[in-house]
Amino acid sequence: GAMRHLPYFCRGEVVKGFGRGSKELGIPTANFSEQVVESFPSDIPTGIYYGWACVGNGDVHKMVLSIGWNPFYKNIKKSVETHIIHTFKEDFYGEILSIVITGYIRPEKNFDSLDALISAIQEDIEEAKRQLDLPEHLKLKEDNFFHLPGGKIVNN
Repeated sequence: GAMRHLPYFCRGEVVKGFGRGSKELGIPTANFSEQVVESFPSDIPTGIYYGWACVGNGDVHKMVLSIGWNPFYKNIKKSVETHIIHTFKEDFYGEILSIVITGYIRPEKNFDSLDALISAIQEDIEEAKRQLDLPEHLKLKEDNFFHLPGGKIVNN
């Protein structure tokens, strides 16, 4: 079911999330607003995906994305969180994040501990890096979708 929605193109403002990604996990994530989350196809399966991400008119980087309820944290609202595989010098709240989801890694699942969650995310990141080097995924990195008209350049 996941694949028929892909590639999925999405863009929206980065909002403050729960503040957990960076603090507890050491894996910062960018959160979309509820409106953007609600615009996703309602039947897109929850789980972990990979693809490309771009902040403002900056460079396009590999990313891992989770769609779902974050069972470990028992969320009541669905969230879409993007971890860009790149180190940014500063926060980019309020910037426009453009993403293309190109592939699916695994369903969402609960974890017994924070350590188990962190190691699963690290494995997801490695898997994403491998997949995104394949030609069929790599070609989407150059998609015109990432060129915002009249956008300002973000130094990243």
